[in-house]
Amino acid sequence: MTGHRVQIEYCTQCRWLPRAAWLAQELLTTFETELTELALKPGTGGVFVVRVDDEVIWDRREQGFPEPTAVKRLVRDRVAPDKSLGHSER
Repeated sequence: MTGHRVQIEYCTQCRWLPRAAWLAQELLTTFETELTELALKPGTGGVFVVRVDDEVIWDRREQGFPEPTAVKRLVRDRVAPDKSLGHSER
């Protein structure tokens, strides 16, 4: 696969769009050549789930809200294992 798809599903009832959009911006900036698509998917019921190529890598119900660096590491491990994340690695 030449490019990867990330999906961030967020709860509209909880008004988590700004949080999802901010995380999307962080991921698009970091992985601009590795990602072919980043989708924001409206949901309900307190959902906040991040998927890479349909694999759940973060679920708020199990792990709480993610720090961007944690999500970046998980995305990197799947789409560009050799990529340095700079200061986020520390």
